Amino acid sequence: CLRSLSPVHQIVFKCFQSWIPKIIKKRVCTTFVEDSFSNGALCQCGGARDAHASVALGDYFSTAIVNHWDSAQHSSEYPTDAFGELQFAGASKRHSYYLRLSWDTPPSMVYTLMTAHWGLPAPNLVVSVVGGEGRTQVKTWVREVLRQGLVKASQSTGAWILTAGLREGVGRCVGEAVRDHATAASSVSLNKVVALGIASWGLVHNRDQLVNPQGSFPAKYYVQNPSRDSCCLDNNYQAFLLVDDGSVGRRGGETGFRAKLEDYISHQRTGIWGSGSIDIPVLCMLVSGEANMLERVDLSLKTSMPWLVLAGSGGMADFLSDVLENLSSAPVVQSSGEGDSEAGPSVDLKDRVAERVKKYFPAEAETDKLVERALSIYQNRDLITIYHGEQEGPNDFDTVLGQPQRASVDASPYNEELKLAVTWNRVDIAKSELFNGDIHWRYEDLEDSMTDALVNDKPQFVRLFTENGLNILDYLTYGRLESLYRSVADGTLLYQLLQRRLVERLGTAAAAPATSTVEPPSSKVATDNMQSGPVMEITLFEVSGVLELLMGDVCQPFYYDALDLRQITSKRRALRRASKLLRGDCLYRERRCLFPWASLFIWAVLQNRSEMATFFWEMAGESVLSALSGCKILRELSKYEVETETKLSMKELAQRFENLAHDVFSSCYRSNESRSFTLLIRKSPVWGGTTCLQMGMGADARLFFSHDGVQSLLSQIWWGDMKRNTEVWKLLLTFFCPLLCYTNLISFRDHEDQQQEEEGKPNEDGPGRDSDSLYGTTVFSFSDIKHIEADSQGPITPRTATIRGMRQPRPPPKRPFIVSRWRQFWFAPVTSFLGNVLMYFLFLLLFAYVLLVDFKPPPPAGPAITEYVLYFWVFTIVCEEIRETFFLGTMTWRQRIRVYIQDVWNKCDLTAIILFVIGLICRMFHWSYGFGRDVLCVDYMVFTLRLIHIFAIHKQLGPKIIIVGKMMKDVFFFLFFLGVWLMAYGVANQALIYSYDPRLDRIFRRVFYRPYLHIFGQIPVEEMDVGKDWDMPCTDNITLIEDGAEPCRTLYSNWLVVILLVIYLLVTNILLINLLIAMFSYTFSEVQANSDIYWKFQRYNLIVQYHSRPSLAPPFIILSHINLFIKRTIRKVPSVKIHHFVLQLRGKAANRLMTWETIQKEDFLTAQNKIQKSSDSERLKRMSVKVDGLVKHLTESRDFDHRLRALENEMEYCSNALSWIVDTLAQGSTFKPPRPPPTIRDAFPCSSSLS
Repeated sequence: CLRSLSPVHQIVFKCFQSWIPKIIKKRVCTTFVEDSFSNGALCQCGGARDAHASVALGDYFSTAIVNHWDSAQHSSEYPTDAFGELQFAGASKRHSYYLRLSWDTPPSMVYTLMTAHWGLPAPNLVVSVVGGEGRTQVKTWVREVLRQGLVKASQSTGAWILTAGLREGVGRCVGEAVRDHATAASSVSLNKVVALGIASWGLVHNRDQLVNPQGSFPAKYYVQNPSRDSCCLDNNYQAFLLVDDGSVGRRGGETGFRAKLEDYISHQRTGIWGSGSIDIPVLCMLVSGEANMLERVDLSLKTSMPWLVLAGSGGMADFLSDVLENLSSAPVVQSSGEGDSEAGPSVDLKDRVAERVKKYFPAEAETDKLVERALSIYQNRDLITIYHGEQEGPNDFDTVLGQPQRASVDASPYNEELKLAVTWNRVDIAKSELFNGDIHWRYEDLEDSMTDALVNDKPQFVRLFTENGLNILDYLTYGRLESLYRSVADGTLLYQLLQRRLVERLGTAAAAPATSTVEPPSSKVATDNMQSGPVMEITLFEVSGVLELLMGDVCQPFYYDALDLRQITSKRRALRRASKLLRGDCLYRERRCLFPWASLFIWAVLQNRSEMATFFWEMAGESVLSALSGCKILRELSKYEVETETKLSMKELAQRFENLAHDVFSSCYRSNESRSFTLLIRKSPVWGGTTCLQMGMGADARLFFSHDGVQSLLSQIWWGDMKRNTEVWKLLLTFFCPLLCYTNLISFRDHEDQQQEEEGKPNEDGPGRDSDSLYGTTVFSFSDIKHIEADSQGPITPRTATIRGMRQPRPPPKRPFIVSRWRQFWFAPVTSFLGNVLMYFLFLLLFAYVLLVDFKPPPPAGPAITEYVLYFWVFTIVCEEIRETFFLGTMTWRQRIRVYIQDVWNKCDLTAIILFVIGLICRMFHWSYGFGRDVLCVDYMVFTLRLIHIFAIHKQLGPKIIIVGKMMKDVFFFLFFLGVWLMAYGVANQALIYSYDPRLDRIFRRVFYRPYLHIFGQIPVEEMDVGKDWDMPCTDNITLIEDGAEPCRTLYSNWLVVILLVIYLLVTNILLINLLIAMFSYTFSEVQANSDIYWKFQRYNLIVQYHSRPSLAPPFIILSHINLFIKRTIRKVPSVKIHHFVLQLRGKAANRLMTWETIQKEDFLTAQNKIQKSSDSERLKRMSVKVDGLVKHLTESRDFDHRLRALENEMEYCSNALSWIVDTLAQGSTFKPPRPPPTIRDAFPCSSSLS
């Protein structure tokens, strides 16, 4: 049996088999006490005489003097023989846990077993349903309360529901309700209801199927029609505790253990990370019930256990509701003892309780005990809540469920209620009861609950706390941020990435012993997990490493300022410095987090928490850049995720953030075009010095780049100071005749025009300038970035700080018209692009001329002059590639190389240069001259293919380049299928035609090359068909064949060759070729549908590339390189274009731009809320709330109607009684009245109709 189990079940089997019977016991009757009603056949325990052991029957003297069987005296403990997993035959594949245990088993041991070894989640609430047992019919409205009220409320709080767990009465109703809610709820629901059955072992039908001294994994349980003294287990429960008191067929054997278990759980702690802040609330719910339930209620009330009585359900519930509601006005007097401080009930109250006992339990003999119990319960009535489910309905049950808890809270009631609300995830109760304006909340009161809400993903509470006094600046320190990252659940992708970075920091030697300790038992809470193993060592350095892995080189490393690593560029040095810092006191953990909302946004995005991340995005600044950053992180995370569902959710959330960035920027662009341009190129201090354009490119945000505002900025940068409607032929003409730039052939935008394009900005600079200029000047020609940055830094310099109320920027010196117009034309990226295209065509013509006409032999006869010019041209191209790689940007040289290699066209350039160098070296020697020329020929193809990149700027040709690139991937898949089929046919065809041919060159030609040509119709029929004449001389001599002679064809198997040829052509020419066409058609239609988006997205890289390039094209670019060398190295002039597409704002300019962006975001969110509220679903929700309120009012009015009718009946009775008294007195002769009886006057005509 053990071999058939899975490895996990074998481990569980062996574990349970070893220790469960040693600590868990069962009860067996050891004394036969004869039942007088069975004529000696049965014991008072319910078991038959034959079922008792000989020791139980041997002591005749003791059995003769015993009148009542008692479990403690007449039964003994033995190791349990029924435990493990339970499988209900024909019901479901899910297994339930079960355990047979003695009634005096310590509840602490059982609770640990359930949570640690059975894996049941620790409860946030325990609802113990008492009563409603037996075969009595449960009322319909009680079923609805259990289904729509109890189970639904328990599901939202993560509760345990305790019942008998049998297929009868209330236990069956609860099981069916739990099953229905589990089916309707999502599979990833965090708060699942745990239905726990606690029944008497002797009451279980077919209990022999559960017995196995070594444990059952699983035990098959067959549900049958039970007998009168037994009942079957319900298959909808997760676990069963079968309490054994040694009896058979007797109810109530589990009551004592169940009460002790409830009391033990009520003293356990729950709260933040499942530990420590509040006691687990336990609520007993009474449904119906017999008279013996009165003792159970009284004992638990004395331990301050709250109760919820379901009035109208019958039995004991109706009795208690009647006593507590109708006798509440009865007087309570002090008892006769002076020193006794307890209050005793009056004689009248006892009589009224006795009347109700006789009314509800007429068959009970010992009414005095019931009265005393009832009076004791009456004194603890503050712990009891009466719920009229038939009148109030099941929808209000969740609110009523929390009311008994508030009665049992002693110290700090509001804090405890808040912690309970957070634990139960009931933000509606928190809003209506705790945050309604009556309570002043302090920061200290909300701190722990905020941590609980963050860790357990409860964004509604986070929003509620933020709106009601929690200051996020005081809350989020770097130490608390680290603790949030330590709380990441095991097994998640973020946890694995953090652990990987931690191992890198600790080193393999230090990580090996640390990782061996990461096996905490499942009974430990999450706080204990954080204090064991390497998780304790997770710091901001690991978080920074994960973000660097995901963000790449788009931005600078995060949290290096906090770790004092800002000036360190080497990764190895940073690792050593961080290790040294973390071995110290780590004083940075006490400091406030510099950007708290952005840090929490990153934390939520890394865990793929959609609603939480969206809220933090709303609260964080720089909304456009934050949304693009979230999109980037999620798309990179999805590449590492292996689970399909999680990967899909990450991609959906990433697309959602891209849509948010697009929509918010649309709002900004509609508000102010100039400021929105500044928004795109502003350098962000929050996100590591990156910009929206850089982050959007890194996040592959095609939708964002397709926005008209982004494209407008790119177009203005592309054209520089020239107007965007300039024709291309004018550019070409001016390029060949530069003096035309001083004419009106090309229109340029004047400086005054640029200023007038900005709203509200006057033509002069100085004190009278409008406040819009404080948002930063929009840059179209980036030659003046240096001066703009100087302007923005002006107010904080010591010189200008002494001038109050005035800014004194230093304007750039005005250049002569000849110089300025020359720079306006030649420094525009479009001119640089045009020059590079024309010169590249000349380069290809020169290269072709050298290869075809002027390729001389090796030295000293060659190379020719044109070839030396070609060498110099390629040298200037190499110099430009080096400049782009190592002398552009502020990254380290490793980052620059990595960024350079990531671009496909840079790989093409690198391949072309390497091939050219190899061909150049080889052609200089006689022995490798031919190989060098061949390499140069292939290199010419690579240089020519580089032209494709130039057409990316074209609106029609640009998307076609993407289509070609995607089709190349389709071709590779096609070649795989073709290669498999081609090899299969080629080998078989060669073996069938030629019986022996050892020459490898002929074999490769006939196995691969010739079948490939068959696809295009080149079929040598004479060679393959023996029916045709073949003029090729051949031989069958093996010696001649080995010497190179042509072997003759094999004749007898030629028919099979023809059949294989037909099949091969059918598959390749019809099946595979059409498959390739279909793949091409799908790729084309997919890209063509979004061709505009693709083209706009790929424009960015090309514009950035040519904006940063010198104005001259190779080979004249060497002059620009010499000029740059003199300016940077000798004259020490800082680079301007090193900051391309980056504008750094400080002071008021940065603050006002951020404020303006925040206002636009708020306007956008307000508009979205209006749209959402006006949607049909929201209207239906509001209508549903109104209908529910109307139904509630109708129910209340119906109650008033019932009361009016009862009052009318009482009035009618009093009226008839008074009439009878009047008539009697009038007919009597004892005394004479002074006046006649009053007559009935019709003062209220409607009274008769009412009666």
